[in-house]
Amino acid sequence: MPRFAERISRIQPSATVAISGKARQLASEGKDIVSFSMGEPDFDTPEHIRAGGAAAIEAGHTRYTAATGTPELKKAVLAASARRRGVEHQLDEVAVSVGAKHALFNLALCLYDAGDEVIIPAPHWVSYPAQVEFVGAVPVVIETTADEGFKVSPDALKGALTPKTKAVVLCSPSNPTGSAYTEDELKALAEVLRGHECWILVDEIYGELVYEGFDQKSLLTVAPDLKERLLIIDGVSKTYAMTGWRIGWTIGNADVIAAVNKLQGQSTTNPCAVAQAAARVALESPQDAIDEMRTAFEKRRDRIVEGLNAIEGIECRKPEGAFYAFPSVEGLLGKSDGDRKVSTDLDFCDYLLDSVGMAVVPGTAFGAPGHVRISYAASMEQIEEGLKRLADAAGRLS
Repeated sequence: MPRFAERISRIQPSATVAISGKARQLASEGKDIVSFSMGEPDFDTPEHIRAGGAAAIEAGHTRYTAATGTPELKKAVLAASARRRGVEHQLDEVAVSVGAKHALFNLALCLYDAGDEVIIPAPHWVSYPAQVEFVGAVPVVIETTADEGFKVSPDALKGALTPKTKAVVLCSPSNPTGSAYTEDELKALAEVLRGHECWILVDEIYGELVYEGFDQKSLLTVAPDLKERLLIIDGVSKTYAMTGWRIGWTIGNADVIAAVNKLQGQSTTNPCAVAQAAARVALESPQDAIDEMRTAFEKRRDRIVEGLNAIEGIECRKPEGAFYAFPSVEGLLGKSDGDRKVSTDLDFCDYLLDSVGMAVVPGTAFGAPGHVRISYAASMEQIEEGLKRLADAAGRLS
């Protein structure tokens, strides 16, 4: 056979997708599996949004649109962003894509050359470094700790910046930790970034999902002077339980958006026309559904963090947002269940799936060995069952 392109060898399959796929396969074979591996709300897309999609089909809105989205959706995106962030953009400063992951991939292709460095604080979403490596650039990972709230400090960021730094990627609230930066923390990072000419990619896909009155601010809000270099990535997937509709976007510099438009015109062309119509309904309608989901997520967060910290060998900080717990399982590593030794977080995840039928994602996939990611986008009944199984598995290790 002819050879594959070299670039495909630079990336590994997504750990979250792989583990979720394995859990689904085991369930299809009749195994009793509880999965906490996917970053996907368990709620249905709200009824009025589904109705908006159905109405678009009935109205015949099923043809091609502009490559980066309809003007109507772009206006809705920009209006929602201005309300949330307090900074206005024009129509030529937004591109709608096939989900936020696609938006980030577009930016990797448009912005990074071979040898460029892209700074990524860890723990990080699995796709950030993978996309950087795919285009031949170099991910520069800054490690953080639970004691630091899993947030990069200004000094660590300053120390990582070099003449080769093309971009810095921030995510708040974070996948996988749920950590979110305060206004003062963002201001301190902005002060460092003012002194270095690089792109700033801010992933705010979980920005509406914060708890206990946390004052979620965008870096754009606290540092509007960085607007020309700051690119916001967002979408409807998490906030409105619309993961399968695949609508995300980039807001930022008009020249970057023009490059994305050119790239998307030669790749996917437009996102699904019907999904665009549904996303517009989501953005322009009353936001009561978000409040209901946020309230449910907060109760689940409180229960799962309490339950995790009650298990000997596991420690978990309370996240400010998103719907992930990111506990350390260091206290269980190096132990055995009979002849089966659990040495790493990868071993622990395999052990959980095999012994008690529970699927979680190893922290190694997020640049944080010794941890696991547990999505609490699950019913309270499933969370209780998961905690029971996790305690059972941990209790077998000695």
